[in-house]
Amino acid sequence: MKNTASWLKQIAQLAVCGLLLAWIFQTIFWKEGKEAWEREKRVPAWDQLTRWERLEVSWTHGPREVWRDMARVRPEAFAVSLALMGATIGLGIVRWRQVLCVHGLELSFARAAEISLVAHFFNSFLLGAAGGDLMKAYYAARETHHKKAEAVGTVFVDRIVGLFALLVFTMVAMAANLPLLREDRLFQKLALVITAMFAGCALVLVLAFRGGVSKGFPRAREWLRQLPKGDFLERLRESLKPFGRDRAFLLKSFAVSLLLCGVCVLHVQSLVWGLGLEISLRHLCAVVPMITCIVVLPLTPSGLGVRENLFVLMLAVPLIGVEHSRCTGAQKCSRNPLINPPNTSTAHKINPPQPQLTKYS
Repeated sequence: MKNTASWLKQIAQLAVCGLLLAWIFQTIFWKEGKEAWEREKRVPAWDQLTRWERLEVSWTHGPREVWRDMARVRPEAFAVSLALMGATIGLGIVRWRQVLCVHGLELSFARAAEISLVAHFFNSFLLGAAGGDLMKAYYAARETHHKKAEAVGTVFVDRIVGLFALLVFTMVAMAANLPLLREDRLFQKLALVITAMFAGCALVLVLAFRGGVSKGFPRAREWLRQLPKGDFLERLRESLKPFGRDRAFLLKSFAVSLLLCGVCVLHVQSLVWGLGLEISLRHLCAVVPMITCIVVLPLTPSGLGVRENLFVLMLAVPLIGVEHSRCTGAQKCSRNPLINPPNTSTAHKINPPQPQLTKYS
C-alpha cells in the first residue's frame, strides 16, 4: 500500500507540474500569437476570432515567434547566457546555505537547490515577487522540527541581505554613471526612488539585526505576543539577532550578494553581445541593477511589464542610443523562459516590418 500511495503521489505531482507548464507556455504563446496577428493587421481582427481560433493561432505562431526571438542571439552567446543564469541560481543557493549555518541548520546543496528552484519558479510565474519567498519559508520550516521559526527567518535574512547588497551595487553604479543621471529625467526619478529604498533597507537591516524597537516602545513585545501565532513571531524576531553579531557571516554573505549582482549584469551583457548591440558595460552596470531594484516594488500585479518597459525606455536614451526595436529584442531575449524565466508580459514596442503571416499557416 505504501508503494502504491508513493507512486500515486508522484503521478499527481507530475500531473500538476505538467498543467503548470502547459499554462505557462499557453500564456506565452497566446501573447506572441496575438502580437503577430495584430502586427500584420490580419482579418478578421484578433477580438473577432473565436477562442478556439485564437488557441490555434497561438500554438501555430507562438512557438515560431519565440524561436525567432531566441534565434537572434548567437549560439555562443546563448550558451554563455545559460551558464551565467545558472551561476546566479547557484550563488543564491550558496548564500542561503550560509544563512542557514548561522542557526546550525545543515541543508545539503542538493536539497537547498530543490527548494530554491521551486521558489525561483514561483517568483517568476506565480504569486508575484514574494511568492517564491513564501514557498521557500514553507519548505524550510518542514526541514526541521525544533527550529521552524529560525528556518523561516533565514528566508527573510537571505532576501534582505541580498536586497541591501543590490542597492549598494546600484548606488555605486549610479555614481559611476552621473552623466546619464544628469541628462535624462527618467534616470533621475529612478535614482531618487532607489536612494529612498537604500535608506529604508538600511534602517530595516539595522532594526532586524540589532533590535532596539522594544526599548523605545516598552509594550511592543506584549503587543507582539497578543497577535495570532504571537509566540512564533517573538521567536522569529529573536532569531534575527544572531546574524547581526556574526560579522564573518555578514561579510561573506554580502560578498556573495555583490558577486551575484555582477553576474546578473554579465548575463544581460552576454545577450547584448549575442544580439550585436553596442552598449558599454559601464552603462549596463547601472541599467540592469536599477531595473532590478524597481521590479522589487509592487507597481503592478507580479511586476507585469515593469522590467520590459524599463529596458526599452532606458536603453533608448540618447547617451546609450539603442533603437526601440533593438531594445525590444534584448528585453524579450532576457525574459525568455528558456534563458531567464521572468514575467510573461510584454512592453509596448516598435517593430520593423516582418514577413506577412497567413491565417493558420
